[in-house]
Amino acid sequence: MNRFFRSICLAAAAGAFFQASAQIQLDYYRSLDGLSGAQLKNAIHTLVCTDVNMLKYGSGSATATSTWWGFYVTDRDVTNNQVIDRYSAEVFTFGTRGQSVSGMNIEHSFPKSWWGGEQNNAYKDLYNLMPSQTTINNWKGNYPMGQVDDVWRTNNVTEIGTAAGESTAAANRLWEPADKWKGDFARDYFYMATAYQDFTWTGDQAPRILSKGDYPTLKKWATDLYRKWAKADKVSEIESTRNNNVQWMQGNRNPYVDYPNLAEYVWGDSINKPFNPLTSVKSQTFVGGGTFLGNPAEAEVIYSNAFIAANGGTEGGCTSTKHSGSRNPWSYDPQYGWKAVGATGPSDAIVNHECNATLNTPVLDLTGYKAAWVKFSHVAKWIEDPSSAMSVEIALPDNTTEELFVPRWPLGINWDKVPAGIIDLTPWCGKKVRLGFHYTSTTSVAGTWQISGLTVSGYKGDSGILTVDADSAADIDAPAEYYTIDGRRLASPEGYRGILIIRRGTTVTKTLLR
Repeated sequence: MNRFFRSICLAAAAGAFFQASAQIQLDYYRSLDGLSGAQLKNAIHTLVCTDVNMLKYGSGSATATSTWWGFYVTDRDVTNNQVIDRYSAEVFTFGTRGQSVSGMNIEHSFPKSWWGGEQNNAYKDLYNLMPSQTTINNWKGNYPMGQVDDVWRTNNVTEIGTAAGESTAAANRLWEPADKWKGDFARDYFYMATAYQDFTWTGDQAPRILSKGDYPTLKKWATDLYRKWAKADKVSEIESTRNNNVQWMQGNRNPYVDYPNLAEYVWGDSINKPFNPLTSVKSQTFVGGGTFLGNPAEAEVIYSNAFIAANGGTEGGCTSTKHSGSRNPWSYDPQYGWKAVGATGPSDAIVNHECNATLNTPVLDLTGYKAAWVKFSHVAKWIEDPSSAMSVEIALPDNTTEELFVPRWPLGINWDKVPAGIIDLTPWCGKKVRLGFHYTSTTSVAGTWQISGLTVSGYKGDSGILTVDADSAADIDAPAEYYTIDGRRLASPEGYRGILIIRRGTTVTKTLLR
């Protein structure tokens, strides 16, 4: 493992929202460092298949976690509400969120018949699913993707036909996307052949493109062609944003989108070279940062309200303050932890209340600490955008407050508990502070917010500020790039407080600004 990853313990923070800011969290890719070929492909497989949460296949209401609910986020042009259709030029418009669009199907880029049609994760995976105009979906059938020379049918975007020298029989047919989408589909095929490399491929079409086994899974003619397409059609903002938004819903990423050259390390010209997630070319602007200074094992727990459902929990000395509204929504539940509920009444007669209240921790003494951070998990339900009505604040003794950046918010549509990520408190080290969980609701929207597993940790030892890979002298003259620990790029470090990561080429340093 290279020195960057030995020196900085990176925090996996999935800061995603409807039009997610472009950011690659480097911690997500630590397990790929130094690998290539079959080993790298196996590591990617493990990575993208761990802790995933697929949406339910099909359509549903605005609050249902269905495929079409997902498409509303991943494949909608927010400027005109039109569907982004990669298979045709016909114009379709989204209606009610979660409902299917007339004239369109849910299309499996990797046809479901290739694994027998079982409704497994591949069947529901948004990296394999996209909205498609019905006619071209039917024409495409279960053919593999490839270069079409003799066209059988076309809608002037997608072509169906055969390769040069092949007969026009259905057994030989391929489908070919438009040039502007070739790279997108190539990277999706790389992902599918990696995520589901353990499948037994069936039918008459799958063996034309796939081989049984973890490696290489995709046949050589396919990897050669798709790598060519991926190089010609580079990752676009649309594709990067889709990757971020799918992660927000499913919990995993398509690494072949984040790292445009990754396929070369798996199947191509770099198959004997170790892949380095830090220095390899990335498709997006932002990179993730670290949280711990020095040795993470030396971190101390400053405060813990760690909630264990099986054994009940503790209130942890927290108190709540009502600022305005008709009621205080905060209460403690031994089964679920602290929760704010802005609605009352039975399910058939719910009444939403206007609430404005904060859950406060006890005073946290950060005196003597050189770095500090907070972690917790949370659940949000009955609200489409939890961050619009919920926030985490830090309060100083003089009663001034400042909102903190929360890397990950729940979807707001189910009871799934998600980690909020690691929030940096280093700028307030040396002070006594409180954390506040600020909740608001209205008579129209009254979500539920649950907080558990709240832990504040700190580090008192040597600051651990060091230069990483400082032997790269050639990078000294490279322009500096500045990042916060949660992956946000700064135009300038002026006025910034906290852990700052500075990158010059492949040289990375970190420093603490107060």
